[in-house]
Amino acid sequence: MAKIAFILLCHKDPDAIVQQAKQLTAVGDYISIHFDARAPKEAFAKIQTALADNPNVTFATKRIKCGWGEWSLVQATLYAVEAAETAFPRATHFYMVSGDCMAIKSAAYAHDFLDSRDVDYVECFDYFESDWIKTGMKEERLIYRHFFNERTQPRRFYASFRAQQKLGLKREVPSDIQVMIGSQWWCLRRRTIEWILEFTKKRRDVMRFFRTTWIPDETFFQTLVRHLVPAKEIDTRTLTFLMFTDYGMPVTFYNDHYDLLLSQDALFARKISGEATELKSRLGKLYASGREDFKISNEGRSLFKFLTGRGRIGRRFATRFWETETSLGHERELLILACKKWHVAKRLVGSIRHHTNIPAIDYLFNEEDTEMPDLGGIQSSLGKRTRHRRALMRMLFDYYETDRLIICLDTASIDLMQDFFSDRSVTKLLEIECSFTDEYLAGHARRVGLAGEQTPDEALAQLLPTIRYDVIFESDRIRDSKFPNHLRIRETRSPIENAPAIGAFLSVNDETAKQLAETPYLFVD
Repeated sequence: MAKIAFILLCHKDPDAIVQQAKQLTAVGDYISIHFDARAPKEAFAKIQTALADNPNVTFATKRIKCGWGEWSLVQATLYAVEAAETAFPRATHFYMVSGDCMAIKSAAYAHDFLDSRDVDYVECFDYFESDWIKTGMKEERLIYRHFFNERTQPRRFYASFRAQQKLGLKREVPSDIQVMIGSQWWCLRRRTIEWILEFTKKRRDVMRFFRTTWIPDETFFQTLVRHLVPAKEIDTRTLTFLMFTDYGMPVTFYNDHYDLLLSQDALFARKISGEATELKSRLGKLYASGREDFKISNEGRSLFKFLTGRGRIGRRFATRFWETETSLGHERELLILACKKWHVAKRLVGSIRHHTNIPAIDYLFNEEDTEMPDLGGIQSSLGKRTRHRRALMRMLFDYYETDRLIICLDTASIDLMQDFFSDRSVTKLLEIECSFTDEYLAGHARRVGLAGEQTPDEALAQLLPTIRYDVIFESDRIRDSKFPNHLRIRETRSPIENAPAIGAFLSVNDETAKQLAETPYLFVD
């Protein structure tokens, strides 16, 4: 009978990880856990302690820091696979899952399903001939070397990419390899896993190639399986049910999706909302239930396409998502950096990106050309961003696959702050109070159109007191709003004095907070 070793990559919510591990090992299956090294050591220790007595649980041979689209995700998977292959010699199948995945069939059903066919389940479509990639980079993911993360270091990512284009630094795909692409949620037989691990040790050239490709978790295992396994022993599909919207965002499942999920021709589903407590409870009990009477209708994708397509042919069965989805979510944390001097906030954000794994976006509601991901057009103008601000923020949380997100706001954006603080999510505000010289205020007047390059000094001198009062008034309005979780750092304070507020804002340790407070040239104009 099949025995599954689950390969779990996760980065948050240690209590949920412990619960997931207990549920999946309750009937004799196994699990190997890689918990992102960017997460607090205390969280990982909590998981280890809670699962220490469970012989069906092991941990990746090494913990590393992971980033979306990076080789680190593949490397973390390999570390977890190596641990599982050694620790669980009776495992017949290795199944890739995340913390957002849950079983939608029982273990009994899953074991019978895997026993019925001696194949690997993995999406592997020809990289160049298929239309699996709908938008964005395609060939460029492979033929250029990618050393930076497009989400956390977009300027460096695209500067490196453009430099290689200009210099003609293309490279060849290894000659005996046909690159394939597909979903990273695979289920592979033990023999296939052993072949892959052996291949990684022998073919250093292929490993070097994939280490600098972009989004290799969609190509590495898919390519190696097709290279090593006869085609007749591969079922080109994923056993994890997932859907994407027209915006490229994963569809999230809630409490009322239980019956729909159970009727799909899949063993797991992704992704389950953290707020869907009833759904998570019912699915959590399902895996060990022994139930086998599942009626497969498999209508999920066609039903979703039908219902969401009504608006395009002039019919609406319900209000739009930005009219109904009015909350960012209970479990999400929005961190707002408010500063009149945009360059100061951007410097601090750059330092935060360097020292933490929290996604951060600059003045998206104040600056038209802020670098943002393509979210289907909702991000295309300041008007759209502001008008659909909560929908935009939800999509950004989903895009970065995070529960914590930093944005920068001008201190004049009090209406946006009030709106976000009225949400059910946790909202924190770090106000950066700067000193304003007459020279800076004069430059500010020119930047916002209150003065021109030829405005006489006498006229500017009359403007400056009013502008200075406006800056002070904006800060007073923020203070008078009595926002909870309102913290403040000041240019006139030392880094030692500013560090506690930064630490409380980001929930980081004292050393990291001190390093952030000491960001070089933070307040220099």
